[in-house]
Amino acid sequence: MTDSKKNLTVEALEELVSSDLARVEELLTDSVQGSDDLLDELLSHLATAGGKRMRPILTLLCAHLGSEGEPASESVINAATAVELTHLATLYHDDVMDSAPQRRGVTAVQLEWGNNRAILAGDVLFARASRLVSMLGPKAIRYHAETFERLCMGQLHETFGPKDEDPVDFYIQVLADKTGSLINAAAAFGAWMGGADDETADIVREFGDRIGVAFQIADDVIDFASDEELTGKTAGTDLVEGVATMPVLLLRKRAEQGTLDDAGKELLRDIDEADLENEETLKSVVDRLKAHEVLEETRQKAQEWANYALEAIEPLPESAVKEGLRQFASLAIDRMA
Repeated sequence: MTDSKKNLTVEALEELVSSDLARVEELLTDSVQGSDDLLDELLSHLATAGGKRMRPILTLLCAHLGSEGEPASESVINAATAVELTHLATLYHDDVMDSAPQRRGVTAVQLEWGNNRAILAGDVLFARASRLVSMLGPKAIRYHAETFERLCMGQLHETFGPKDEDPVDFYIQVLADKTGSLINAAAAFGAWMGGADDETADIVREFGDRIGVAFQIADDVIDFASDEELTGKTAGTDLVEGVATMPVLLLRKRAEQGTLDDAGKELLRDIDEADLENEETLKSVVDRLKAHEVLEETRQKAQEWANYALEAIEPLPESAVKEGLRQFASLAIDRMA
């Protein structure tokens, strides 16, 4: 495992990551342009709408596990940009599948340009991500392909749903595949391109998988408990589409165990039978879910998975980078507050 030099402060690390993130933004802007005016607007629609950039930040952070205190190399910048482009590609596709009306506070791509163009635009973004990854060598190319396969398999499994598996366990595996896989790759690319050894890369890969689950479960809380103007998402979209997220799965689990209260039974009945496309009905269901204790149980599960992520990095020597990873884990779930 790579030894830490222990001479980089957290503040200095934050400055380096911030400076390098600006370089990623420049390359990201270049990567979603370069066609013609019409296509550039389509391809840059979500990139210019903002976003947390958590995946490229993790790539830049993990690069310091091998190149502590040094500005990111061109390979690290390419890798960080590639994972964000891959993420953007999945958002174009996800919004088509979910019929989402909004993303990042702007109208969803398929409502502006239609499903076919949204899907093709997502494909173009993935192609441009792959072009950047091609500069990183065979190991990265293979891992990027494996990651995208895993991501798509997670999405497919979600559409089929569980068979004999416990629905909550099944859902967590879907989250690990759909969300954790790319965060895993972001961490791995940073470690590899920064020059860290495989043992270190394996540690942050596991961290990425687990924090991805925590992040997505936190999103399940935010979907019901947060202000739509702040999140840029319509509350209860998954309910309308019939996608059962963690709070609903916990309601169903209690129903199967015979421990669901009357308020929960009424909620499940409305989720299954009411017209959730009616705004007033949907608002009623969302408001009642906010007040039900399964939402707090969902918060606790997000915290549990963040703790699992912290356990994964325990073998790393103490350093500013390790502290940065701890802060990264906190930010993934502090959004629920």
